[in-house]
Amino acid sequence: MNFKKTAVLAASVSLFATVASAETFNIQTSFNAGDFSTQYITENWLPKIKEMTGGRVEIVLTPNGSVVPAKETPDAVAAGVLDGDFTSVNYFSGREPAYAIMGDLISGYDTPEQMLGFCKDGGGEAVMQKAADAVSGGEVHVVACGPYSKEALPARVPIRTFEDLAGKKIRSPEGLAAAVFQAAGASPVSIPFSEVYGALEKGIVDAADASAYVNNDATGLHDVAPYPLYPGIHSMPSMQFTINKQKWDALSEADRTALRDWWYEAMSAMTAEVAKKDKELAARDNAGGKIEVINWAQEDRDQLREVARKQWEVYAEKSPLAKEALNANVAYMTQIGLFKK
Repeated sequence: MNFKKTAVLAASVSLFATVASAETFNIQTSFNAGDFSTQYITENWLPKIKEMTGGRVEIVLTPNGSVVPAKETPDAVAAGVLDGDFTSVNYFSGREPAYAIMGDLISGYDTPEQMLGFCKDGGGEAVMQKAADAVSGGEVHVVACGPYSKEALPARVPIRTFEDLAGKKIRSPEGLAAAVFQAAGASPVSIPFSEVYGALEKGIVDAADASAYVNNDATGLHDVAPYPLYPGIHSMPSMQFTINKQKWDALSEADRTALRDWWYEAMSAMTAEVAKKDKELAARDNAGGKIEVINWAQEDRDQLREVARKQWEVYAEKSPLAKEALNANVAYMTQIGLFKK
C-alpha cells in the first residue's frame, strides 16, 4: 500500500472514530409534542448542538410523559433511564419545597431575562443543584435553569389595578400562587386546567392562571375573557436542564461549557420569539376593539410584589433549602433593583 492510500485510509478511520464517538443524549421535556416551544427548540436549536461541540454531542428531545411522568424525571435521570431532562421544576415541589420557590416566584421577576440572569449569574444554578441532590442522591447534574415566558392573565372583567383584585375569583393552582392571590384580596379557585375555558365562559371565575398570551390566544380564552392582563403580573415557571452525573462527568470541559452556553442561548432566543409573538397578538387584539389588553402600572406591580414577598417568606419556612432559595432570589432581586437596598 503506497503512502497516499495509507493517508486516505487513516483519515477515513479517524473520521469514522469521530462520528462513532458522538454522544447522543435522550432528554425528556415537560413541553407537549405540539407546543410552540417543542417545535421551536427542535427545529432551530437542536441542530446547533453538533455545531457547538464539533459533532461530539447530539440531543434527542422527547415530549412530556414520553418515558416517565414529568414529576419522576429526576429519578429517571439518576437511574440512567433518561440521559437528562428539560422540565418545569414545579413538578417537584411536593418533594422539596425549594422547588416551589425556584420554580415560580409568583409576582417576583418582571421579565424572563431577569430570572434567567438569576440562574446563570446570580446563584440560581447552585441552589437548583442542591435541590437536585436532595431528591436524586447526587446522581443528577444541573446544567442550567430559567424560564422562557411570563404568563398573561386572561380575565372576563377588567382588573386594571392592584386594588381591582379584591373580591375577584381567580382560577389558580394550589400552593404559592393561591396564597399570593388570596393575600392580595382575591379568591383563588382550584379547578383543572382543562376546565378553564368553561369556568370563564360561565362566570365561575373572573380570571384564570393559564399560560403565555400566544397560548391563551390559540386556545380561544380571549373569546370568553376579553380583558387579559399583559404583560402578566404573576406566573413565570422556571425550567431545569439536567444530565445524568456519570454522563456529565465523562464529557470534556469544552463540551460541558458548550452545552450550558447552548441552553441559555436557546432559552434567550425562545424568550425573544415568544415575547415578539405575544406583543404582536396583544397589539392586534387591542386594535380590534373587542379585547382590551390591560398593562398594569409599575406601582401596581410593585405593590403586588410586596404582598407576594410575605407569602414567599411563609412558604420558605417549609425547609432550610427553601429558605436558602428565597434568600438567593431576594439578594439578586435587590441587586437588580426590584427591591430597595
